[in-house]
Amino acid sequence: MVNLSLLLKYQSLAIIFTIIALTKVNSFYFNFPTFQQSDRSTNFLLSKYSNIYKDDIQVTPDNRGSPISNYSGRAFYKKPYTLWKKNKLSSFNTTFVLNISPVTSPRGEGIAFILTSDTTLPDESDNTTANPNSPDGILAVEFNTRQSSTQDRPDNLVGININSIFGLKQASLENTKVNLSSGLDVTMRIQYSNDIISVFGSMSNSNDSMETLLVSPPLSLASFLKQEVYVGFSASTSNTTETNSVRAWEFNGVDIANSNKNNLLQIIWIIIPIVIIIGVLVFFLVYRNVKRSMEIQEDTYPRIEDQIQYSSMAPKKYRLKELMKATGGFSHQNKLGEGGFGTVYKGFLGKNNKEIAVKRVSKNSRQGKKEFIAEVTTIGSLHHKNLVKLIGWCYENKELLLVYEFMPNGSLDKYLFNKTRELELHFSKVLAWKTRNSVIGDVAQALDYLHNGCEKRVLHRDIKASNIMLDFDYVAKLGDFGLARIVQMRNETHHSTKEIAGTPGYMAPEIFLTGRATVETDVYAFGVLVLEVVCGKRPRNMYAQDDYKYSIVYWVWELYGEGKIVSAVDDRISSEEEEIEKVEIVLILGLSCCHPNPHERPSMKTVLMVLNGEASPPMVPIERPAFVWPAMPSSFKQNENGSLISGTLTPFTQLGGR
Repeated sequence: MVNLSLLLKYQSLAIIFTIIALTKVNSFYFNFPTFQQSDRSTNFLLSKYSNIYKDDIQVTPDNRGSPISNYSGRAFYKKPYTLWKKNKLSSFNTTFVLNISPVTSPRGEGIAFILTSDTTLPDESDNTTANPNSPDGILAVEFNTRQSSTQDRPDNLVGININSIFGLKQASLENTKVNLSSGLDVTMRIQYSNDIISVFGSMSNSNDSMETLLVSPPLSLASFLKQEVYVGFSASTSNTTETNSVRAWEFNGVDIANSNKNNLLQIIWIIIPIVIIIGVLVFFLVYRNVKRSMEIQEDTYPRIEDQIQYSSMAPKKYRLKELMKATGGFSHQNKLGEGGFGTVYKGFLGKNNKEIAVKRVSKNSRQGKKEFIAEVTTIGSLHHKNLVKLIGWCYENKELLLVYEFMPNGSLDKYLFNKTRELELHFSKVLAWKTRNSVIGDVAQALDYLHNGCEKRVLHRDIKASNIMLDFDYVAKLGDFGLARIVQMRNETHHSTKEIAGTPGYMAPEIFLTGRATVETDVYAFGVLVLEVVCGKRPRNMYAQDDYKYSIVYWVWELYGEGKIVSAVDDRISSEEEEIEKVEIVLILGLSCCHPNPHERPSMKTVLMVLNGEASPPMVPIERPAFVWPAMPSSFKQNENGSLISGTLTPFTQLGGR
């Protein structure tokens, strides 16, 4: 029998959506791919020294070689925009292309996108973003190419100012791809929504490649700016000069002032027949869904919250509305990337706007719930300086969310495998041998803690470059415990599974036979990570039929057999920084971790001793031994607390690659 209340709910929603669809939503919109001289009088308000020249708005003049010192200018779109009305805030998105070309050295101070009701130019030629004599208020999003005050950070940065030249919030562009003073075109997008401004930038014209440069705290613009404001640009020069040009500009905002008041009677006459039709369709839809729901089996994990709270390891539980607010409703602009089973967003939590990373588990993920529970119950109470800290979790309205500490320098893989010259300049610090060696040591300490330092041994099962996160000082932290499993008893050596889990290229050969995760399979993945960090190459050929034959392990082992192992080192490690003996030791250590016989792999305690110079690396044969099962016992691990690998086969169903 069809649930009548559910049917009425669907009908009510249908009416609401129909009214919304019939209601005309007005927008304040313009788009200038280029600028013409005719636009000067018809579309723009330009100050004395601003002009349209060579299809650009020259906010500060391009005098074709003549001096341009001590000029200032403003350029506004001619029609005012209603920013707020009756305590209701509008929202907008604007995208523009800037070209800032230094004329002197040092260069000038940059350009600003502004909102203000006062279109006049201040008397002070070196300050065009704040007029102390104007009661109208001004908001400026500054794109600075040189330090303009003692409170500014030096050179390239983005800042937000309100009624002042001093930044309310600033963000350096040092670790981004964006270079404002390069003389090249820079595409910027500013989004204003829920009283928060987000700034994005790119050195190309593609919105897909834009980086998040700055996200403001709530601004309370209605208390600073008048209802109607003009949108435009402001710039000035002093003794140090540059040309400040706007090459294209698009603006799209909600027009609160001209929202139509619809004729309710007309809407009713239109929606009555529509609602009848929709009601019939909804009836069959509800009937079909109810029938289907009776056939669906019970959820595999019906009591996620009970399972998590039963664990003593679970961290803090957050409410969904808290995390929705923190991430701007999981805004695409706050997206940091996609992990093994979900999407990660940047957020700001609490009154102090603490930076966090929120992983939103995909609702289409077959293993999502299982991995969610594994991560919360595994890493929740682990504390180590080289593990990404899990702050909390949320399960509400079928949303599975994990809250982590924010890692400002992102994941290791983007530094190793980006080959463009521009990115190499930005990533020069992390590409240096000293930092790479430090990253390897950090991950080794994290794994030693999981294998030997916890009350219950933890097997990570997915060690790879994309799961290694870097903090502000490039300290490496191991994250993503979605595949991790706890070995309940200290004398247990493995975790059996019906699915082979991990990432192709990092998985030890025996796991395809046994279906077992062990400390040795973690060590193998660590060895592959060591090789790719030193060599700057991915662990396998993505298009190869045989993962092992075409893997980085085979390649480095062949060079080792030829006495040329050092030639495997990433050529981006400069010769001045390279410590040949240390590099060779680390590469040989990586090969020993990738030995086909799991008994021959060193423990993480041994790995740390080698990295710290307290022991020599294990002996590695010149030729890579063939994989044989059952594996022969090792001689060098007799006194270690290693795992005894059983030759018993455990059936499995499929490969769980990530």
